[in-house]
Amino acid sequence: MTTDTDTAADVFEEHRPVLLGVAYRMLGRLADAEDVVQDAWLRWSAADRASVREPRGYLVRVTTRLAVDRLRQIKSRGETYVGPWLPEPYVTHYTDHAGTEPDAAERAVLADSVSLALLVVLESLSPLERAVFVLREAFGYPYAEIAAMLDRGEAAVRQLAGRARKHVEERRPRYDVDPARRRDLTERFLTAAAGGDLEGLMSLLAPDVRLVGDSGGKARAPLRVLESADKVGRFILGATRKGGVSGASLRFLEVNGAPAVLILSGGEPDAVFQVEVAEGLIQVVHIIRNPDKLRSLAAV
Repeated sequence: MTTDTDTAADVFEEHRPVLLGVAYRMLGRLADAEDVVQDAWLRWSAADRASVREPRGYLVRVTTRLAVDRLRQIKSRGETYVGPWLPEPYVTHYTDHAGTEPDAAERAVLADSVSLALLVVLESLSPLERAVFVLREAFGYPYAEIAAMLDRGEAAVRQLAGRARKHVEERRPRYDVDPARRRDLTERFLTAAAGGDLEGLMSLLAPDVRLVGDSGGKARAPLRVLESADKVGRFILGATRKGGVSGASLRFLEVNGAPAVLILSGGEPDAVFQVEVAEGLIQVVHIIRNPDKLRSLAAV
């Protein structure tokens, strides 16, 4: 016999991927996003669902408000992060509810909206600006619906959207999003690093390349951003000699909408490696080593 609780769970599970997508883009932390979605489920299971005409809109509204509250709490704590900060890596597989792949244009939008580069920029927005930007730019909600979700006037929401978009456009770098090109450069980079080929490595790096290593002070990684091909190349070779790429197993996967490499040591996640590419050269190297951010990848 199907119960009301079963029906509520089925409806919620249908929309869970969208809710997690909203919460993750809002928070940049998968564990926090999952907590928010779980709280949304508790609200949904206790709600008067007979009065809800559009479950998806209701659930997105609840999730967004919970994420705004969580983001405000995080910012109010004023926690100091050790070293550069990057979002928690999020393994992405874009399919709709029918199990079909979106077209190339839709996929590019989805990938861009969850990229590491964009999420870093979104960290500097206010919670409300971030909510409006995510709902408008990533999910295409009309201003009127966003206003209702956030209990704000439509004019105020348009102002928030304008400020957020201007801020993002001024700070977001533009990179090549062709996954085949990024994977090719990633493979060549790793081959050169494993072979100790500094000259080959340098030929793949832009002169002003940056290496951003996120360890949270809990693993070995630079505590500041490294800049220049020479510094980045020599650091990578030094890390490889100390048991990096050559002493680990590698697994390609899609992280935050782009090719990445999961580096495993002893079968456990040790780092996520991803590059940003423009004009045929690597512009940024992202390395995530904070063990707290790698736990979700243990089962990948």
